[in-house]
Amino acid sequence: QVQLVESGGGLVQAGGSLRLSCAASGRTFSGYWMGWFRQAPGKEREFVATISWSSITSYTDSVKGRFTISRDNAKNTVLLQMNSLKPEDTAVYYCAAAFGFGLSGPDKTGDYRYWGQGTQVTVSS
Repeated sequence: QVQLVESGGGLVQAGGSLRLSCAASGRTFSGYWMGWFRQAPGKEREFVATISWSSITSYTDSVKGRFTISRDNAKNTVLLQMNSLKPEDTAVYYCAAAFGFGLSGPDKTGDYRYWGQGTQVTVSS
């Protein structure tokens, strides 16, 4: 079992920055892909970014060049640095863990076994 707890959400003006953090506990962090997803009101949960144990990364097109995912395996922590935020980035952001995908970055909600409770990000125009 893996427990995930997100933090770092909040309210920011367009063009601003936020850094989300996800702390993992429970069974070993080793080998897991760690991803970030988001869900806006009335919309389906969507993939944002993912990172492998060896720091291979993948991003959805809409955040490339603005968001950076990173991880500290010693601290069992995953970060999402979000810059140049836009109102359309407003959503609840979820951290998730997937296992068994080798070098292929999982980008579907069904690929991830464990989920955090989410943290709200609101970008005002």
